[in-house]
Amino acid sequence: MAAPPSIPYGVMLAIHDKSPTEIDLCKPLNTYITAIYKTLPPSSSSNFSSDLDRITDLRCSLTQVSTPSLPARRDVLLSYFPALTAISERFPISKDRSHINTLVFTWYDAFKPGKRASQHNVHFEMAAVVFNVGAVYSQIGLGEDRCEGDGLKLACNAFMCAAGAFAYLRDNESVKAGLGGGVTVDIGVESAGMLERLMLAQAQECFFEKAIKDGKPPSLCSKIARQVSIYYEEAYSALIAPPLNQHFDRTWTAHLQLKTAQFNAEACYRTSIDLHEKENIGDEIARLRIGINFLTGVRRSSRGASQSLIDVVSSLENTLSRNLERAVKENERVYLMRVRELDSFEPLPAAPLVKPTPFKEMLNLSTPSFFASIPPENIADDLSKYIEMVDEIGTSQAEKLQEVSEVVAVKLKEMNLSDSIESLEVSYSIPLELKKDMEAVQVIGGPSGFEAELQQLKDLRRIDLELLETTKQMLQKEENEDIDFRTKFGTQWIRPQSLTLTKNLHEKLNRFTANLDQAADSDAHISASIKDNFSSLAILECKPIESVLPSMPMASSNGNDTIVGALKQSLSQLNTLGAQKEEFKNMFDKIKNEDDILPKLMENAGSYEDIFSIELTKYDHICENVLQNVKTQEDLLLQIQT
Repeated sequence: MAAPPSIPYGVMLAIHDKSPTEIDLCKPLNTYITAIYKTLPPSSSSNFSSDLDRITDLRCSLTQVSTPSLPARRDVLLSYFPALTAISERFPISKDRSHINTLVFTWYDAFKPGKRASQHNVHFEMAAVVFNVGAVYSQIGLGEDRCEGDGLKLACNAFMCAAGAFAYLRDNESVKAGLGGGVTVDIGVESAGMLERLMLAQAQECFFEKAIKDGKPPSLCSKIARQVSIYYEEAYSALIAPPLNQHFDRTWTAHLQLKTAQFNAEACYRTSIDLHEKENIGDEIARLRIGINFLTGVRRSSRGASQSLIDVVSSLENTLSRNLERAVKENERVYLMRVRELDSFEPLPAAPLVKPTPFKEMLNLSTPSFFASIPPENIADDLSKYIEMVDEIGTSQAEKLQEVSEVVAVKLKEMNLSDSIESLEVSYSIPLELKKDMEAVQVIGGPSGFEAELQQLKDLRRIDLELLETTKQMLQKEENEDIDFRTKFGTQWIRPQSLTLTKNLHEKLNRFTANLDQAADSDAHISASIKDNFSSLAILECKPIESVLPSMPMASSNGNDTIVGALKQSLSQLNTLGAQKEEFKNMFDKIKNEDDILPKLMENAGSYEDIFSIELTKYDHICENVLQNVKTQEDLLLQIQT
């Protein structure tokens, strides 16, 4: 059998870029950073200003009228994408009023330039950029001279990079862009998947051309060709299904269908050569007939395909037909082998030799990072959690001091200790503060007025309970909606769980509920006390109050001075301890203002809980001092009471 003719270098496709509209990235981002990150040091401010300038220059390069070289366009895209990643991690962009809502990204469809889509969504911009990375790599691959030098290798690598970009688009940014609203078909999951298969087919085709060029065994060439046909067939299947079947030009369908048939036939042709060398003429004839069937089956649907591709397929069909005619004659004259039915043959084996290049391997890692002085959103969340924990420490300690102060004040007032000491030291009239309290009771109508005051407290408690219940219902509704969306969208629903986001609100609700319960107990105690002592309180209705008071005998000085002195010393100590509340607050605020754990969070690769547990120890001595203060006040109060 004569040596097979060398294969003409195949017709391949490149993808057109998407076109963006011009936008001003700098102003909205700068406004948000200035408003939200007010406490950034001056050095950080200058750094993010420089980053904004770099990002603006990169974005402007995408819309330049002049067309730079393909490698230059690729480098701009691969430098711009990390900038967008930094933006997505730090700055919320959406229609929400609290977000960056003036930034709208608009891109035109690569395959139908008359259609465009706009979104307040940075992932829409990222999807378009990744698409263009794949498009530019496909253009680089198509532009390589596959007939000379390393052209085949360079073309193959470019097509694998294009496949990697479209695979990343399909698995990542297509979904995230879709969450922001309407998108053009070209960056959808279906389109990205189809383009990835197409680029893999063309990369595998480069291997086939190299195998033919290097004179590799027919059996190996057949496996490579069979895999080429599989990739093209997968791309074709995606192209004829919705939504792509209504979006792409007919020439795409014709090209992929013809390419699928061509390489199925090539696999059969190369296998037939191997069978001829093994003198298995019966199977050789069958494989040649199968190959011809592949080509004749798509001839009618080749309308729209390029003439170059049609010429390649016609040449291959002629070769198959000549070899079939020769093999049939040899079999009839020499071998007399039985030719099996064509449908009895299994599909030929395939050998995939290409794979998508991981997108992250394409990125320029030497490019300086963007917004390094501003924490990413996940680290900002961790920092926010730490700040909440610090604030919780401050609040809890302040509440302890406030609570003991109120208890001391109530107990001393019940004992009327200050006024009693004053009366013993100064005069035998009613102490001034006590007289003011009596007159206040008389203003509201005497003891009878207590009933109206208590009723007002009950009304206020009812209103507070209604507000608490409404808030609980709103939180429960939000939690149910989060569960529904998580069930509906699965892994696409990337927002943290509702219970995580509303943990602090639930804790505050529990504290408010406990406070209301404690207040209710206190109100009930006061109400019962008024009821039990109502007859005694009737004296407060008399005016002037002094007219019904018994005369007070002269106090004896024997031993009183010692007791009074001790009481006054205890009261003075209580006042001093109560005044320390402000000192503790100032001490806490000073530590908090100097408490900067952001660098440690950004360097940390493990769990933030470990850092928190260490950093929060700096507040331990304040908690210990507060605990000692509270205990001392309680001991002094007990001492006074006994």
